[in-house]
Amino acid sequence: MKRTIFIILMGSWTLAGCAQNNKQQKMNSQFRALTPQEEHVIVHKGTERPFTGKYDQFFEEGTYVCKRCGAELYHSTNKFDAGCGWPSFDDEIPGAVKRTPDADGMRTEITCNACGAHLGHVFLNEGFTAKNTRHCVNSISLEFIPAKTGTTASTDTAYFAGGCFWGVEYYLEQAPGVISVESGYMGGSKKNPSYQDVSHHKTGHAETVRVIFRPSETSYEELTRLFFEIHDPTQLNRQGPDIGEQYRSAVFYRTEEQKKIVEGLIQLLKGKGYKVTTQVAPAATFWKAEGYHQDYYVKKGGTPYCHQRVNRF
Repeated sequence: MKRTIFIILMGSWTLAGCAQNNKQQKMNSQFRALTPQEEHVIVHKGTERPFTGKYDQFFEEGTYVCKRCGAELYHSTNKFDAGCGWPSFDDEIPGAVKRTPDADGMRTEITCNACGAHLGHVFLNEGFTAKNTRHCVNSISLEFIPAKTGTTASTDTAYFAGGCFWGVEYYLEQAPGVISVESGYMGGSKKNPSYQDVSHHKTGHAETVRVIFRPSETSYEELTRLFFEIHDPTQLNRQGPDIGEQYRSAVFYRTEEQKKIVEGLIQLLKGKGYKVTTQVAPAATFWKAEGYHQDYYVKKGGTPYCHQRVNRF
């Protein structure tokens, strides 16, 4: 009997491991190939020599994106000359950059929140700008998208809340063109909330997923349609057995174009007789959830208990 249970458990672990490996392979295939110099900085956390990077004394209007995955990181309006020899920014695009203290406690590393690429370090209270923040970034970690060309970044970002983020993440990860999906919190007032904070209704946040996707392979509208089909948008402050404002249905838009798409789909659903309760609000800071919430069903196996796809369009 014990041998049978062991074999079953081994099978479950193998399936979960395969799912995780397949996801990682999918993500790796989406990343651009790096030169040895780029890999030294982006993967192995090296530093390019000061005053040698292409974006040090560079002040054109546009957007800086991650060299490896293409995620938008910084707007040119937040770039300034710190005289340090590396590109400097006093703010990032909300939720785009992750901060991690170095092991020695001397500095704080900044990485791309979408793919983990090393960017540089962040420094506070130096007095360069009113925000008192300096993101010191390696040029080699960045790619610049000029505003005047009308060219868009190779990736885009969407934020959806539809009940327990485990299930929303599970379905959106499987969509074509999606690079990564992360579970987190948005829409409330508390900075850096914990799961316990959110669960005890102390924050106003909703369980939210951040989706990084390639517009060349899928569209924001296609992903939003999928979102409306994998949860019930007519349920107010709940999803199945999960009850509370943290489980509300919401879409947090990044641009006016995204807002227009969401509102158009809601009107379409209402025309079909659905009493949609989905909140539509501008995106704010995305607070990534604890590690045990990420890829929950990949790690644990099984399928969502309160989400299933229903054809609504």
